[in-house]
Amino acid sequence: MNPRLSWSTALLAAFLLSASLPTASFAASKAEDARADIRKTTTETLNKLYKTQPSARNAIAKSAGYAVFSNFGMKIFLAGGGSGKGVAVNNKTKAETFMKMVEVQAGLGIGVKKFRLVWVFQNKSDFDAFVNSGWELGAQAGATAKTGDKGGGLEGAISIKPGVYLYQITDDGLAAELTAKGTKYYKDEDLN
Repeated sequence: MNPRLSWSTALLAAFLLSASLPTASFAASKAEDARADIRKTTTETLNKLYKTQPSARNAIAKSAGYAVFSNFGMKIFLAGGGSGKGVAVNNKTKAETFMKMVEVQAGLGIGVKKFRLVWVFQNKSDFDAFVNSGWELGAQAGATAKTGDKGGGLEGAISIKPGVYLYQITDDGLAAELTAKGTKYYKDEDLN
């Protein structure tokens, strides 16, 4: 074997290896920055919710888990959509699962909307299904917020199904009607 060839091959291999290390490090750093940004948004969202609806703090603390999402959407004429990111937190283990959401809208309109969602899961099975299997909130979903804590509901939250509640927060405070229709939630493979 030519010693000059093997030395140059080794040098090339070392160069390629060293060139790939910063890329992997950069990708890990970028993912951690994204997770930190989602955690910061989650804290801000929960603080805003607790200020607007103080009973939500106790409801979330007693739940099996919760999820917080920030959404940005746009609608131009007949079609629109949105996307967002968030995190689901298991209250027992404190494990975080970073998630994404996409939204499809139909109907006439023009506008941009920005809102935040806080899901509350009273049952572990509903929380696990949301995190592990994803969730679709169909276009047919329509609900209004409860104004009292009667019948096991959470005041100010929209009942999605028994044991699953949703707070929708806009710049004006809690939304009384569900506008996050046609939305799919799923794990963010890049951040988990």
